[in-house]
Amino acid sequence: MTTASVEAAGTADAPRARGVLAKLGLHRPELRAWAMYDWANSAMVCVIATAVFPIYFVRVAGANLAPSAATQSYANATTLGLVIIAILSPILGTVADYVAIKKRLLGTFMGIGVAAVSCMYFIQRGDLLLASVLFILANIGANGSFVFYEALLPHVAREDEMDRVSTAGYAIGYIGGGLLLALNLAWILKPGAFGLPSGPGLTPEQETLPSRLAFLSVAVWWLLFSIPLFRRVPEPPVRLESDEERGRNPTAVALERLRETFRELRGYRQAFLMLLAFLIYNDGIGTIIRMATAYGTELGIGQDKLIQAIVLVQFVGVPFAFLFGTLAGKIGAKRSIFLGLVAYTGISVLGYYMRSARDFLLLAVLVGMVQGGTQALSRSLFASMIPRHKSGEFFGFWGVFEKFAGIFGPLIFSATLAVSGSSRNAILSVIAFFAVGGVLLYMVNVEEGQRAARAAEAALVGDR
Repeated sequence: MTTASVEAAGTADAPRARGVLAKLGLHRPELRAWAMYDWANSAMVCVIATAVFPIYFVRVAGANLAPSAATQSYANATTLGLVIIAILSPILGTVADYVAIKKRLLGTFMGIGVAAVSCMYFIQRGDLLLASVLFILANIGANGSFVFYEALLPHVAREDEMDRVSTAGYAIGYIGGGLLLALNLAWILKPGAFGLPSGPGLTPEQETLPSRLAFLSVAVWWLLFSIPLFRRVPEPPVRLESDEERGRNPTAVALERLRETFRELRGYRQAFLMLLAFLIYNDGIGTIIRMATAYGTELGIGQDKLIQAIVLVQFVGVPFAFLFGTLAGKIGAKRSIFLGLVAYTGISVLGYYMRSARDFLLLAVLVGMVQGGTQALSRSLFASMIPRHKSGEFFGFWGVFEKFAGIFGPLIFSATLAVSGSSRNAILSVIAFFAVGGVLLYMVNVEEGQRAARAAEAALVGDR
């Protein structure tokens, strides 16, 4: 969809723009279809990356290891999967700009993730290697698909809509992931009510069946609710940098464009500075998200309490994600992100003193209040400072920075566990990420970045 067609659609929708859907950023079919992929993918994020699978990994797949050693293996698997997709993201993102295959690549990575999650059904006690390989592939699939999903944002939403649309995606993701996680929790805690084996004398396979069925449910959910995006969201047209690029090998063009982008970063200085800030502060956010249940399991908090807390995060996050979108319209996305970082600093301090399931529940509520809004506004703020015809390329770099932001935190946990045998001290180190990232974010001149992006788009149109 071209910028002109988006603007025309926006004009046609003007009578409805006063409605609830417009306030939420969901007033056109393609916007709702785009946001539904957050609903679809959040099942993987909630059940596999955050709640059920980390506990299953430590207690079942890593049953032959000490809890701290199993947690370390989980952190290592997380790191490896993110490193791989971080390397691939910028190349594939640039290829997608040149060949117009954003949706096709999104579907390819989604397929990898769905297949890996489906195969998690076969993980049994002591299957640490199988669990690690499948978790790595699931991470590659999910995070790879998000590179192209996020690259579609500046094509489906106008500049003045992006904050609302981005936060709406996160809010819908919270609902979708939370609903499936709640259903999973119900049959994990009360398997007999769902016709599953329960009571004493169960075999190991019967004991793990509810969790393994949860993994299968994620695959089905992810695949099913991705359909609206592929049906409703149009593939953005290709805008070649020059006539000489026409007909050339896409990979060769991608590598050449990447080299040019590194040289051009001075021209998009504010967008690049935003990337650096996001790399650092999102490292802290990613550490809290990815290691929370593994950390809670190590402290001896029960599986039911951990999953209940993660379910709570999803539903607390829904109104607060929308609230952050509204707040950004009043005080700006940058200031709203600052508020989130301040809250995360307090969460880190409280996490250090966490001892009980009640403490974990309190932290879950606080995380739910700021998690979606902070990340969604970071995404939309960056999208507003990049030229649309390079969205795949720039969100490829966004993907690199986002994935590396998920790498350093687990590495800290792994190193701390190796040295001290405890994760507690690593919690306080996260505060440094919020502090340094906040300073860099303060230095971002949003208006200058937006002017540079629009000037690049105007220059491209003028050259035609």
